[in-house]
Amino acid sequence: MILKLFTWPIDGIRYVGEKVKEEVDKEFFDLEVIQKKLVHLQMMYELGDITEEMYDKEEEVLLQRYRIAKQAEMENQEG
Repeated sequence: MILKLFTWPIDGIRYVGEKVKEEVDKEFFDLEVIQKKLVHLQMMYELGDITEEMYDKEEEVLLQRYRIAKQAEMENQEG
């Protein structure tokens, strides 16, 4: 019981850290989120809100994240 009193703050910080990591992973590697960002990026480009150079850079980042997420999804299905 006394040990729990001393480790509670650390356990709480660890829990919050795990939740933050889950949300970051979801934001960065969720296929649906990435697809929506790609559509939004294309709309911004077509409306002239961003330059072609900005579009190309951001698209490459999103496509790389998509490839990583897709590969992870396929590996999870296999195993």
